[in-house]
Amino acid sequence: MKKLYLLVFLFVSIYNSAPAQKKSTAKSKTTKTEHGSKKIIIKYGMASFYAKKFDGRRTANDEIFSSKRYTAACNQLPFNTWIKVTNLRNSKSVIVRINDRLNPKNKRLVDLSKAAAKKLGYSGRGITKVKVEVLNNFHL
Repeated sequence: MKKLYLLVFLFVSIYNSAPAQKKSTAKSKTTKTEHGSKKIIIKYGMASFYAKKFDGRRTANDEIFSSKRYTAACNQLPFNTWIKVTNLRNSKSVIVRINDRLNPKNKRLVDLSKAAAKKLGYSGRGITKVKVEVLNNFHL
């Protein structure tokens, strides 16, 4: 019986001392596939759109934001990256350019302009699930 307790004690102490694996807090999924010599980067996540109060304010790359342009904010991709955003609920797509950043605490993948959100058909909902494909030919 003492051997059983000793065995259980050893097992529990080894289990508790093993380093815990960190879970990813990012909600997006990134896929890199090679098509010929190009790498295609695809990300999945949630998209929202800019509030009206941001119209006329400066973006992170010092442009004036307009809700009528096809632009986006993203923390995971560089400025001036062209991306194709597809609404996974209705398969509508739009091509936008990244010119701003999201709040670092925001877990969304992209924040689109009102014009882009209308074209994707989710401006009434506020957020939607999207697929983001990087169109620029660069290496991350």
